[in-house]
Amino acid sequence: MTASDQPRADQAARARIVLLTGPSGAGKSRLADRLHTAYGWPVVRLDDFYRDGDAAGLPTISLGGESVTDWDHPDSWDAEGALGSLVDLVTAGRATTPHYDISTSRRVGAGEVVLGGHDVVVAEGIFAAEIGPHLAGRGLLAATYCVTHGPWGNAAFRLVRDLAEHRKSPALLLRRGVSLFRREATIVRRTESLGARCRSPKGVERELASLARGPGEADTFGGTAFGVPDRGQAVQERDPGSARP
Repeated sequence: MTASDQPRADQAARARIVLLTGPSGAGKSRLADRLHTAYGWPVVRLDDFYRDGDAAGLPTISLGGESVTDWDHPDSWDAEGALGSLVDLVTAGRATTPHYDISTSRRVGAGEVVLGGHDVVVAEGIFAAEIGPHLAGRGLLAATYCVTHGPWGNAAFRLVRDLAEHRKSPALLLRRGVSLFRREATIVRRTESLGARCRSPKGVERELASLARGPGEADTFGGTAFGVPDRGQAVQERDPGSARP
């Protein structure tokens, strides 16, 4: 995103963003789908902002004695691009987002997400919490949730999903699963340090039900109905250099 693409400082926000983060396999995508079905809220898949597998400077990790790209490290992800698309969506009403193929570790296209008059946007992905403070500083954050079934539940869901989708070789998926299981407590603490509240998927749904109530009713996050900024509240210009944590 270039400087000319940045929203003007006086451009008012139309919606606030709910971030769904958490360990791989926790059910973030399924939860986002249910929220979209229930309320119509547009969904941004933040894992589509992964960097291509041949990008320079990708982090690595040793799994079974083999050095491989660490796709669970935030430096494997384009935080600046994700932040830019979310700001565009809640200010201009639409945003272009990439389509990413995990099996080939490469972006394979792009699409458009449209706000469509909604007051809430759901953005889900394992690194969602990394941009939470930046969105909060611009008055665009409704809440950040760390979705989890607990280490054993997450591990089971993750393995079944990854094998069914042929995301990587079975041997690599097993080694990665063991590594993530061991690191899960650290991953969760990181999201909490960035402002996330840890909940089960059902717990998140119960809390977010308040966002679907009409004007005049109290909501969880304060402010106007749906937790949306006042229409006259301006969005600060993005500093591209500050997007990465």
